[in-house]
Amino acid sequence: MGLRRRRHIATEGRRVTALHDEILDLGDETRTGHEDPTGDAVLLAALNSARTGRMGDIVRTIQADQDRIIRAPHRGVLVVEGGPGTGKTAVALHRAAYLLYEHRELLARRAVLIVGPNPAFLGYIGEVLPSLGETGVLLATVGELYPGVRTTRTDTPEAAAVKGAARMADVLADVVRDRQALPDPVIAIEHDREILMLDDGLVNVARERTRATGLAHNVAREHFEGHILNALTDMVAERIGTDPYDGSNLLDPSDITQIRDELAENPEVWSAIDRLWPRITPEQLVADFLAAPEGYLPDEDAAAIRRPVTRHWTVSDVPLLDEAAELLGEDDRLARERAERERQRQIAYAQGVLDVSYASRTYEFEDKEEDDPEASEVLSAHDIIDAERFAERQEEDDHRSAAERAAADRTWAFGHIIVDEAQELSPMAWRLLMRRSPTRSMTLVGDPAQTSEAGGVGSWADILEPYVEDRWEHTRLGVNYRTPAEIMDVAAAVVRAEHPGFEPPGSVRSTGVRPWIRAVDELPGAVAEAVRELTPDEGRVAVIAPRELHRALAARLDGVTAGAEPDLTQRTVLLDPRQAKGLEFDSVLVVEPGRYGTSDLYVALTRATQRLGVVHTEPLPKGLVDVA
Repeated sequence: MGLRRRRHIATEGRRVTALHDEILDLGDETRTGHEDPTGDAVLLAALNSARTGRMGDIVRTIQADQDRIIRAPHRGVLVVEGGPGTGKTAVALHRAAYLLYEHRELLARRAVLIVGPNPAFLGYIGEVLPSLGETGVLLATVGELYPGVRTTRTDTPEAAAVKGAARMADVLADVVRDRQALPDPVIAIEHDREILMLDDGLVNVARERTRATGLAHNVAREHFEGHILNALTDMVAERIGTDPYDGSNLLDPSDITQIRDELAENPEVWSAIDRLWPRITPEQLVADFLAAPEGYLPDEDAAAIRRPVTRHWTVSDVPLLDEAAELLGEDDRLARERAERERQRQIAYAQGVLDVSYASRTYEFEDKEEDDPEASEVLSAHDIIDAERFAERQEEDDHRSAAERAAADRTWAFGHIIVDEAQELSPMAWRLLMRRSPTRSMTLVGDPAQTSEAGGVGSWADILEPYVEDRWEHTRLGVNYRTPAEIMDVAAAVVRAEHPGFEPPGSVRSTGVRPWIRAVDELPGAVAEAVRELTPDEGRVAVIAPRELHRALAARLDGVTAGAEPDLTQRTVLLDPRQAKGLEFDSVLVVEPGRYGTSDLYVALTRATQRLGVVHTEPLPKGLVDVA
């Protein structure tokens, strides 16, 4: 926009404490003397400042490569890849604010969905958009994207991989089809002292005609009911209406209709229909399938996901519930009937109010007419509104925001979706998200090198090609603003031990503080001592340890509770590597790194902005052995 420089003035009260000119036009050789010859002083000051446990906005430190991504065109899928500390999450949030500003009318009505890896992460970023003036956003984990379910429970890696595989869509479709049963061999229905026989041939015709509609299971049931009732009606009509001499049918259409209506009142008919084409809820279907997955999956996979019938859902179950809801649909006839009964009740009540008002007004005017002949000309409520309109005016308006309505509506179509740590989502989770973005307007941020979930897709092409083929843009952030060079060298060595060609993002700063690795004999006490050593005067320390060690470590750490959702505003927090994704702390202590996979260890080592320590009693992984 023709801007050559941006001047930052720092004040304390009314006193100017610093002044810095940031050059925006790199081709302009004019200098004011207020430039920082070693780099962007404002950026470096922000990077070196103590963390608060909450992400802040990056308005005053946005870099050119970040700004291009923030202002990228709205349409289509934009993939933002970047290693640890490249600011991809902050860029995604500012992109959300930018889009909400640029496309206010559309996105305020349809809302923006931001999907994060865990609740701690959503709490960490939760203040950024409100601080930028934007509230039309729904923040959620995958475990919160099915209305009525909020879960952080996780499966074993083996179970998560099975549940997240793309084939589960076909498996669940087979489960639904198997619920559309045939008689074995017949179902006998008593009607009007006669026995009507539903055999598998007759029912199969009804089933195939119903399937041919292409409707979801519960929605298609109405068609199946019609076919069965028609078949039974033909049976009765043939028995009672056939002329014994010429075989013609003596019944007229009104007789046929009466027979059908009588069958529709027979409980045995509906019992048979419920057996052959039952109404099913998504929760019921998935719970029953997980209790007995044999026959649908190989034995090893079935054993990995089998569990007793329960309503304690895991994060990996949520995409299965959503898929089941899509396959089943919702037969809303009963809901419509209830709504109509309630509407008629409200109208009747409104009519009663109007009648009372009219009677009271009539009595009043009869007294006044003798003194004032014009009194009878005054209109009452009864004269200007009928009961139906009066009832409608008493209905409560929906004052919820678009984000609140979206959270309660599984079929909501969002104006834009942002996914952080996108490489971790399973193929089934992507099916869920794509249903919520019919326009495929999405920003995906992540780093395939940090893929740690067993069901994660990892490759951008594998994620997107089933939905948009090659119609997506890819951009990369290559500068690490968070992690000092000394720490990044250690983290890179871990990955290079497995992938020799790995190139990490380049760090913009060096602190001169080397990470340390320490072998200890007694872990909890050593961890408590190391935390005291790493704790700065201000800022935050994260202890990243395997989940099975948390209880013992928490017992030695002041103010830390094992098993609770971490409070990131506390001076010391205890996390496992998956919980630490997307977060940053002044200091980090990594415990027993030999128990982590390469991706999890890479994540753990790159959370610190200042200091990093490692303690262990068990053998180190190869990358850290080389560093030590």
